[in-house]
Amino acid sequence: MWLYLAALLGLYFLRRWYRERQTVENLPEKYVLITGCDSGFGNQLARQLDARGLRVLAACLTQPGAEELRKATSERLQTVILDVTRTDSIAAATAWVKAQVGDRGLWGLVNNAGISGTMGPNEWLTKDDFVQVLDVNLIGLIEVTLGLLPLVKRARGRVVNVASVMGRVALFGGGYCLAKYGVEAFSDSLRREVLPFGIKVCLIEPGAFGTQIIKPQVIKDMMQEMWSRVPAEIKETYGQRYFDRYQEQVLQLCSTASPNLSLVTDCMEHALTARHPRTRYSGGWDAKLYYLPISYLPTAWQDFVATRDWPKPAHAI
Repeated sequence: MWLYLAALLGLYFLRRWYRERQTVENLPEKYVLITGCDSGFGNQLARQLDARGLRVLAACLTQPGAEELRKATSERLQTVILDVTRTDSIAAATAWVKAQVGDRGLWGLVNNAGISGTMGPNEWLTKDDFVQVLDVNLIGLIEVTLGLLPLVKRARGRVVNVASVMGRVALFGGGYCLAKYGVEAFSDSLRREVLPFGIKVCLIEPGAFGTQIIKPQVIKDMMQEMWSRVPAEIKETYGQRYFDRYQEQVLQLCSTASPNLSLVTDCMEHALTARHPRTRYSGGWDAKLYYLPISYLPTAWQDFVATRDWPKPAHAI
C-alpha cells in the first residue's frame, strides 16, 4: 500500500512540475504594472520582466527613482509617478495606463508598494502609527486594484498581491501585520469574484529571510522615537530592560533578511508568466519550513513559539 501511495505522490508532484513549467504565449505583447518600483522587490521585478521582453509599466513614488530605473532598463519600460495613498494620483496613473495599453488591456497588476512602519507593542503606538501603514499597504492596494481591474478583465490577466508570512502569524504589534492580514482577506474574496472572468489572483508571502534588508540604524532610530513618546505610566509597567531586550529581538529578526531579492521576485515572475500559476507563493525557506507550519499549530502552541524568546515586562504577573 505504501508503494502505491508513494507512486501517487510522485505522479502528483511530476504533474505539478510539468504544469508549472508551461508559460503563457506572446509575453512581449503583454503589459504589466508594478507599484513601488523605486527600490526593493518592485525595482528588481521590473528589471527581470523587462529582460524577458514584457512591456513593464513601473510605478515609482519619486522622480529620481523613476529616472534611475529607466537608465537600467530597455526602452520598452515606461514609468509613472504614483502615490498609492492619494486618490488623485491613483486616478491619474489609471488614466495613463489606459492610454498605454489601449484595447489589449492590462495583463498583470503587481501590488508591491508597501512600508514597514513603526513596529512595537500595540500599547506603545498611536492611531496614526496604524493608519500610516494601513493607508499604503492595504487601502492603497485596494484602491489601485479597483481602479485597474476593468483593464485586467479586458486582458483576462493576473493580479499579484504582496502579503507576508506576518499575514498568517503576527509576531509584533503595529499596522504591518494588520495590513498583511487584510491583504490576505481581500485577495481571497477577489479571487473568487473574478474567477468567472478568467482572472487569476496570486498571493506572495515572503518570509523574514525573503524580505528586504532594513538598516540596523533605521530600526534603532524608529524604536527610540517610539519609546520616547510612550507615556511614563506605561513605560513603568514595561521597564527599560524590556525595551532594550525588545529592540534586540527586532534587530535580530530583521538581520535574517536576505540581499537575494530574487527569492521573492522569482515567485512574482512565475505568477505572471506561468500558464498555471499558484494561488500562494512562499518566498524564502523560512516561510516554507518555519512560519507556515507555525500558522497551522493550535493557538496555544503558536503563542508559546512566538513569545518564548521575548522579554518579560517589569510588572508582569
